Amino acid sequence: MTSEEIRKNVEKALDEIRPFLQSDGGDISLVSIENDNSVKVRLEGNCVGCSVNQMTLKSGVEMTIKKHVPQIERVINID
Repeated sequence: MTSEEIRKNVEKALDEIRPFLQSDGGDISLVSIENDNSVKVRLEGNCVGCSVNQMTLKSGVEMTIKKHVPQIERVINID
């Protein structure tokens, strides 16, 4: 998978997650993809400082991104 395909598929994964975050007044944006295996995202709105955002990041965001791009090893939230 090329870097461009990885980015496209990560964006597709985020689009799948976004409605759930927006329903709680939050959002997510892609910051960067490093070495084609590490994704940096920024949780926004009500997701910032939310007590469950690490759980959301691991169980929702990371799982969905890995479903679309299996080579992604980790997802990091940038404050």
